[in-house]
Amino acid sequence: MNRPVGHGPRLRGEVVYLYAFDIAYEFGREPLRELLGQPVAQFSVDVSHRGPRNLLFHQPQMVRLPAQERRGPAGPVRVDTTVKILPIGAISISVRVPFEVERLEQLIPYHDLRFNNGTLHDEVRHLAERIRQDLGPLILRPIDQLAHEEAYTVFCIEAPVTGGDGVPMNAEVWLEGHRRQVASLLAQEDPDSLSAQEELESTNRSLSYYADDLLVIDWDAALLVDQARDFDETLHILELANVQLAELEAYDRVLDAALERSYRDLGTTPMRRRSEVLRDLRELRIDMTRFNDELSNITKFFGDWHLARVYGAVAARFHLADWHRAVSDKLRTLDELHQILKSDQANRWMMVLEVTIVLLFIIDLAILFLGVRT
Repeated sequence: MNRPVGHGPRLRGEVVYLYAFDIAYEFGREPLRELLGQPVAQFSVDVSHRGPRNLLFHQPQMVRLPAQERRGPAGPVRVDTTVKILPIGAISISVRVPFEVERLEQLIPYHDLRFNNGTLHDEVRHLAERIRQDLGPLILRPIDQLAHEEAYTVFCIEAPVTGGDGVPMNAEVWLEGHRRQVASLLAQEDPDSLSAQEELESTNRSLSYYADDLLVIDWDAALLVDQARDFDETLHILELANVQLAELEAYDRVLDAALERSYRDLGTTPMRRRSEVLRDLRELRIDMTRFNDELSNITKFFGDWHLARVYGAVAARFHLADWHRAVSDKLRTLDELHQILKSDQANRWMMVLEVTIVLLFIIDLAILFLGVRT
């Protein structure tokens, strides 16, 4: 029988909260020097796994905000906040809160983190609004209103994990012995209430590279076991996938609104205004093409095989391919509407041209007839 986690040494690490916000259709190309009074730097990460010599890795601009001392679920904690600005019109806010617990179940309250004077969720949304205002001069096409964020929680435990006797364990073996506790943590449920099917579903997407590291990916939370110095590379991949999901959801809403508006305009708009509809559709197609290019560009890290596996697993869990397919289908519908309007416009011009030719022919006959009469 496997002994509970709490019978061994305490678990140390940090909970990392990832929040992605779509704040603009496009950012200006001017370099950002400062944000919220803090200097802007280029994000970089040292990849710990073996990979190609010339590894491509997207490096967004980032800002580290001053740390704050807050009171969390287990007493005073240091809260570190980082903001990343991505060229696709999105920002990602990551908040790190350290922990030291005896059992995995004690981390469940960290899902919806509450301080003594409010919630982390409310603070992050307020921060996102401040960032949006501070970035105002760089935003070429801001959104009308800040939409709901895409949030993801990562429980990072420092390796190695140990058994009840304090001896370091293989991370995959440790997972097999504590699968129910891990599933309850990721699902935010009581371990005794989970079915065996849900236990397997929450933990079946797991990856490991070294004997002491492990990543378990669920829909809105993940468990990462690794050396503390190596947390960042995996967290960055999860963060990029979370941003992609937020952006795909945002542009899916844009396309829904555009299609609804186009159907309405085509049914009720006078013919003279259809050129405006055609122009709007053309501009939207250009925006979507740019968006697809930039969204793909931020995941140019596939030279690292392990990180590519991480991205593939989280993309499958987030159903990013389904979101891409939904957006592509709506783009094809918009393209068909664009082609119909172009064809309709061309037919109208042909009709005008034919009527003009007939009128000119009639005028020519009239002139000729009047000339013969005189």
